[in-house]
Amino acid sequence: MTKKLYEHVHPDEREFVDRANEWLEGAARYHETKLTDFLDPRQLQILSMLAGGEPDVSIRLEGGSPNAERRRALIAPDYRELENEDMKLTVLSITPADTKFTELGHGDYMGSVLGLGMKRAKIGDIHPREDGCHIVVAAEIADFLNLELRQVHRVNVFTELLPAASLLASESQLAEMELTVASPRLDGIASDVYRMSRAKILAPIKAGRCRVNWKVEEDPSKTLREGDTVSLQGFGRFRVLEIGDLTKKGRYRIRVGKFV
Repeated sequence: MTKKLYEHVHPDEREFVDRANEWLEGAARYHETKLTDFLDPRQLQILSMLAGGEPDVSIRLEGGSPNAERRRALIAPDYRELENEDMKLTVLSITPADTKFTELGHGDYMGSVLGLGMKRAKIGDIHPREDGCHIVVAAEIADFLNLELRQVHRVNVFTELLPAASLLASESQLAEMELTVASPRLDGIASDVYRMSRAKILAPIKAGRCRVNWKVEEDPSKTLREGDTVSLQGFGRFRVLEIGDLTKKGRYRIRVGKFV
């Protein structure tokens, strides 16, 4: 299964394929239990594909909310009951000390947490709200964040640790844009969304800094479809909401939503 999967993943993903296979093999053959860090949707997809070939393994996924994007996986022998197992999730509640400041966004909270030396894999979904933010974090780093996080984008904040059941989840906000492009190619749409020239957008794509549906995509000519989520490292994410009719000049009407 692993070798077959190699044919369908990017070379950068093969290390994760090997690790996931070790987790599954440990559970199936050696009765081991493994609680992973937070996995992104692409990693969860790979893990699920590999798990399909291991009938003696049970997996539980949890990210704090039903629609969680990033989740921890608990991998164990199939005879283990995982429903009541501790997934070691904690909610870090952040409240700005002064509400007069400009509303803080997802990137502000993310940058401040990572700026404390945290690995992204220890951080789950980030749920900004008008009055603050809830971040799902691995329980093993929760005390450190609660002690050290005192500013977000130069705004003083208060923090508190809450159980996962107290999470106030927020829906992702999309700023919609309407574009007209020659074709629904990745480079054409991305250059308009990120306001970069077609020539400049090629470099980060070919360097492996672009993901389509969380999978590394290095082909600038890839055709995007409705529902595709695109991320460019350092520039944010957007989703293709609609690919409409052609204009009189033969260009595609595209509606996208940029995550804010």
